[in-house]
Order: sequence, then C-alpha cells, then structure tokens
Amino acid sequence: MNHLLRSSAPISEAGWELLDREARERLVPALAARRLVDFSGPLGWEHSATNLGRTSRLAAAPCEGVGGLQRRVLPLVEARADFELPRGELRDADRGADDTDLESLDQAAHQIAVAENVAVFHGWKGAITGISEASPHEPVKLGKVAERYPAHVAVAVERLLSSGIAGPYGLALGREQYRLVVETAEHGGYPLLEHLRKIIEGPIVWAPGVSGAVVLSLRGGDFIFESGQDHSIGYDSHDSEVVRLYIEQSFSFHVATPEAAVALKP
Repeated sequence: MNHLLRSSAPISEAGWELLDREARERLVPALAARRLVDFSGPLGWEHSATNLGRTSRLAAAPCEGVGGLQRRVLPLVEARADFELPRGELRDADRGADDTDLESLDQAAHQIAVAENVAVFHGWKGAITGISEASPHEPVKLGKVAERYPAHVAVAVERLLSSGIAGPYGLALGREQYRLVVETAEHGGYPLLEHLRKIIEGPIVWAPGVSGAVVLSLRGGDFIFESGQDHSIGYDSHDSEVVRLYIEQSFSFHVATPEAAVALKP
C-alpha cells in the first residue's frame, strides 16, 4: 500500500492503529451491500477491471482473412473521502488520551460506506448499474405505514418466486424504513421485524443511502461485488495544525441476474 504514503505522515505507529481501528468500527455497521451480495477480494490496488466473459466483434482487422473480438471488462471505480485531523489531537492520543476527537474520520467513513451502498443498490452514473435500476420488476410502492410492510415485502417475494428465483431472500432497508420497522409492533405486540424475517427467511439490514428498500435473493451468483483495494486510510499532506488524510477504496459491481431483486419505493 505504498501509494497511500502513510510513512510520510506525522503520525506514530500507535496513531495509525487508532485510526484504522476507528475506521473499521464506523464502516462495518453501514456497509449493508456486502452483507447481501457476493463479495470477492480484496484483489489489490493494481487490479483494474472485472472480467465479464463476453466479447465485442471488431469492425476492422489488421489484414484480410482475419477477424477479431475484443474482450469486455468492467473497470473498477475508485472512491475517496477526504478528512482532516488536528495534530494536537493525534499527539494527545500518543500520550494516552482515551477521548480523541475523530469526528471528521467518522464522517468520512460513513460517507464512503453510504456511497458504496448507493452504487450497489441504485447505481453510479456512467460507471455502475445498481440492483434497483437493473431489475425488470415493477417497483412495489412501500408507503409510510409500517404495518403494511409485510404485505408489500410478500408481494416482492412472490414476484421473485414467479420468476423462478429461489430464496432465502435478504431485505435492505433505508434509514427511515428501518427505524419504522424496528419501532413498530403489530397487533398483539408481535415485533414487525420478526414478521418480515419470517417472510424473507433471511437477514434484514440497515442500509444508509438506500431509498426505500430492496428485496433480493441470497442464493448466490446474482450480484457480484469485486474489491480491488478495500477501505484504507492514506496520507495527503499536513501543516503545523492539521494532517490531511483520506479513506479510499476501489471496486466494481455487476448484476448477473437482474430479475433476482425487487425494489420497494418509498
């Protein structure tokens, strides 16, 4: 990871351990997509493209009697979130302070996790086609009445079954939808969360960045996330007051079976 230039930063080994640990703690809860799609990697910063196993015929050839095909690949995208930390806070951490202010790191970690969720579920224009935009199914209108969520999710599951898409299924819920589900109990006091789990027979994940919800099959092979460099902290520059850092990753995402998911619109 030499390109991250960490050895050039005025940060001690203990300081880097603190920053890496803090970033992991903030990233893991928000990385919803990775809990629901096939994950491959990390394959390294040098890995640049995902093989699609397809070709395009070339219109011309170097000489007569020869035809040509060009391999098609999906280039990885690089995502980066910049942040700054006061050098005084880093020095206090080296002295043993247990209340180091790492709010800017926390915000950057959350932002890059949200960006990954959005790219996977809704797409990244010009680079990645997301699950919901690739799905051929008519989106289910979710609405704002949480007690109706089981009926809407059941409709999505039935559409998947009718398309020959086996379960179990997963459910990614946007922030507002997840909050409504967690705080709602149905008639008789039965938790809505447990009712939804029985319908999909799989995990329900908090997915910041997702608009509404997405039901998708977890049978495998339908949605492929390929990681080049996983989330890593790099050094940009510094002055007498602050150190400028960033969190960076490279990845591609490919929808192999568009009909294996149904979007639920808010």
